[in-house]
Amino acid sequence: MLLPIYLYGHPVLREEAEDIDKDYPGLEKLIADMWETMYDAEGVGLAAPQIGRPIALIVLDGSVLAETFPECKDSKMVLLNPYLEVLEDVEPVTRDEGCLSLPGMYEPVKRHEHVRLTWQDENFVEHEKEFSGYLSRIMQHEYDHLLGTVYTDRVSPLRKQFIKSKLSNIAHGRVRCDYRVKVGPKTSKK
Repeated sequence: MLLPIYLYGHPVLREEAEDIDKDYPGLEKLIADMWETMYDAEGVGLAAPQIGRPIALIVLDGSVLAETFPECKDSKMVLLNPYLEVLEDVEPVTRDEGCLSLPGMYEPVKRHEHVRLTWQDENFVEHEKEFSGYLSRIMQHEYDHLLGTVYTDRVSPLRKQFIKSKLSNIAHGRVRCDYRVKVGPKTSKK
């Protein structure tokens, strides 16, 4: 089932995600629905907070980018309760990023090129692996969602001023996209 993707400005995107266990109700169906939703929206990753669930769950598949970024080949995975650690102190690389929760926007973001990820798969089997290049960027982006962070939090203060009206439009649902979305609750101004 296609799920609505929560847009920037919705409070759930600012919550820190909770770890889950095997008893989480409807987990298998939720994962299947997240895959369907991510592929329908033409994304390469989707974190549970983006579909309104503040839980530590990510689906990720960067395989479509493998021609340009070979490290993304065969990258389809479910990440439950992940923990991400940056493995290098060299200068981060800046690349444009987009997000399904911020449709139509792309901004330059600095990210590290090498990370170690510890996680459980959909069967709660433990994994630990190092990732590099663009695949590590995708992981950092999605992991940020579990921390209540969106990529625009990582752009320069000057750039934030330039995109302020775009962010406001998205937060108020004044955006066009080809997938179902959910806008945050309306707040009254005093």
